[in-house]
Amino acid sequence: MIGALQAAVAAIGEQNDTYFVFSSDNGYHMGEHRLMPGKMTAYDTDIRVPLIVTGPGVPAGRTVEEIAENVDLYPTFADLGGVVPPASVDGRSLLPLLHGQEAQAWRTVALVEHHGPVTNPVDPDLPAIRSGNPTTYEAIRDRTFLYVEYANGEKEYHDLVGDRDELRNTFSSLSGQQKAWLHETLDGVARCHEARSCGPAEGRTRSATAAPTSRP
Repeated sequence: MIGALQAAVAAIGEQNDTYFVFSSDNGYHMGEHRLMPGKMTAYDTDIRVPLIVTGPGVPAGRTVEEIAENVDLYPTFADLGGVVPPASVDGRSLLPLLHGQEAQAWRTVALVEHHGPVTNPVDPDLPAIRSGNPTTYEAIRDRTFLYVEYANGEKEYHDLVGDRDELRNTFSSLSGQQKAWLHETLDGVARCHEARSCGPAEGRTRSATAAPTSRP
């Protein structure tokens, strides 16, 4: 299908002025964490989606390691069209990253939110039995860890360097200072509004003493 679209664009001579953006709605666990197929958790299986872009000025075969979110797509498309998005938009344009430029003060954490559990029998998102139907939670994911705060008071921390499959919750082993940093960072990202305030919250710098450290 994508090939057919590219051929159609080339047929009208616009192949050098067209961007193709391929992504997905959400991830999907299928057996991980002993769960039947579903999508409600904060684990990588459910929150990570593809984002592949081709177009003018986008280097072929390049992987960008910066953290991107779906809220970035709107300001990116606006930027490509020469339009300034409203100040109320939370995301940031990915265009500098796509063009191989260094984005200034880019985010270091991504916000993940879920409102649950889903109990309405007519809700199309109602999970099947044993597929995972967590209570409301907010989480942050950076390159090396996942931190989750559930509405029932439970907390979860995964060191993704030593626990890539997110199987060991090591929150209890963190120091009080590390726990405070995680909560303050999550609270700031979850409560911010508009790119002007979300930028500093998402890019909060970790101190050597307060930040959770990753072990090889």
